[in-house]
Amino acid sequence: MNEEKLYLASIKPKYAYRIFTGTKKFELRRWIGIRPIENSTIVVYASGSVKAIIGEFKVGRVLFAKPSDIWDMLSTLGNTGVGVEDYQYIKGAKKALAIEVVNPILYIKPITLDEIRNIIPRFTPPMSFRELSIHEPLYEMIIRKARELTYSSYKNKNLT
Repeated sequence: MNEEKLYLASIKPKYAYRIFTGTKKFELRRWIGIRPIENSTIVVYASGSVKAIIGEFKVGRVLFAKPSDIWDMLSTLGNTGVGVEDYQYIKGAKKALAIEVVNPILYIKPITLDEIRNIIPRFTPPMSFRELSIHEPLYEMIIRKARELTYSSYKNKNLT
């Protein structure tokens, strides 16, 4: 059985909420040597004043190119939810990624940084994003529980 490929990404709150409201269809990232694969999962840590893991989404297409080429490709796709302000983040990079957001799921209960540090005292959110193993305590004890609460809540809503 294949292990689920997971990533943990730090995203500013305003961009994270645009992902979970469905208005932002692509997440832009400077190239740091990690390229998520299609159908993997990105767990979202909302940085800034939120400081919590708030949800996840599946990875669709992953565009990898110079920032100007990413901008051109996204411009041809239409309503991507990516604006000039988003582009400014990747503009100076040699290479960048545009990660398609598919099926965003907002967790019923966010997992705050304080709650994480109660279990994993030295936890530090990534500056950008990193791979996450299902064998790490962060997944085993925290994210898996958030998923169970969220998915069981969705199932209960569908039954009523």
